[in-house]
Amino acid sequence: MSNQKIQIFDTTLRDGEQVPGCKLNTREKVEVAKRLEALGVDVIEAGFPISSPGDFESVVEISKVVKNATVCGLSRAVEKDIITAAQSLEQAVRPRIHTGIGTSESHIKFKLNSTPEKIIERAIAAVALAKKYVEDVEFYAEDAGRTDNEFLARVCEHAIQAGATVLNIPDTTGYCLPDEYGAKIRFLKENVKGIHKVILSTHCHNDLGMATANSIAGVINGATQIECTINGIGERAGNTALEEVVMVLRQHPYLNKTTGVDTKQLNAISRYVSDTMRVPVQPNKAIVGANAFAHSSGIHQDGVIKNRETYEIIDPKEVGVDHSSIILTARSGRAALAYRMKNIGYELTRDELDVVYKSFLEVADAKKEVQDDDLHEIASLRHKVAV
Repeated sequence: MSNQKIQIFDTTLRDGEQVPGCKLNTREKVEVAKRLEALGVDVIEAGFPISSPGDFESVVEISKVVKNATVCGLSRAVEKDIITAAQSLEQAVRPRIHTGIGTSESHIKFKLNSTPEKIIERAIAAVALAKKYVEDVEFYAEDAGRTDNEFLARVCEHAIQAGATVLNIPDTTGYCLPDEYGAKIRFLKENVKGIHKVILSTHCHNDLGMATANSIAGVINGATQIECTINGIGERAGNTALEEVVMVLRQHPYLNKTTGVDTKQLNAISRYVSDTMRVPVQPNKAIVGANAFAHSSGIHQDGVIKNRETYEIIDPKEVGVDHSSIILTARSGRAALAYRMKNIGYELTRDELDVVYKSFLEVADAKKEVQDDDLHEIASLRHKVAV
């Protein structure tokens, strides 16, 4: 059975840029968009055109240069928003308007001061208007994660009837558990008339640390698009991390899901986005963190030296990292020390290793990490072997 293609919808330039201090200028946004297209994402959400003249300009300029990926502009279910989004996308080869409205009881009552029936009316009107400008219209049901499934199904069905080609089911507050979110997607697949005609999309936030798990649960239960950002950047605790969901699908072939992402570019684009948006990547970040392929425990180091797969489920080269790192600390053993010594030109005998290991531990206890300069100094003691 051939693998099902999962669309990757990148919103680094829209949802990701909503992080305080991460504002990019148009030139920077265009460069990120070009790299995203080269990475192989299917959709680039280029911005929220109505929000500012700068965002409008960025969507226009990105529309000019992106030729293969769909370029998407966000709007609320507001006429001026939708018209402005359409204008910003006029030069896009594959334009998409992303419009929608809150559907949870909390959003309807407190944010929108409305009623369920009026929400449905606004959803229909927004999709219908967007459809006058572009063929590809994505509808988002904001706070779908906390929306009653029966009502959510009604809204989705009306959006499809109005012309939506994609349905976005956001866990806006990152509240759902994976089983709960997966069941929501499955409920829509089984209860919304015409659902087979559209792309069903996940959009999960990471407030409880479950964005990746929820997105994968959504795909397992029928979603065919994942909305995500490079490094998981985004408001509050962030969004689903692109590199994580792509590698989850790649490393679990029995799921029979694939993406068009060139994974060997992941490390490079992670670094570029981090530098450009001035948001450091935490060292223990999955896939792209500095420590993702680093080993400091002696037990782990010994295993990796003997066979990388002992402690690594991903070959670092698959994500653009040259090699695993053996980090020397006080927890490192003889195997790791001998390995690093060999890498810098010292082939130690067993007796020599016993001698230098004692010196190594003294240095390691005094420093957080033993560097190559330290090793050269330690190696000078290797001949002091008792006869």
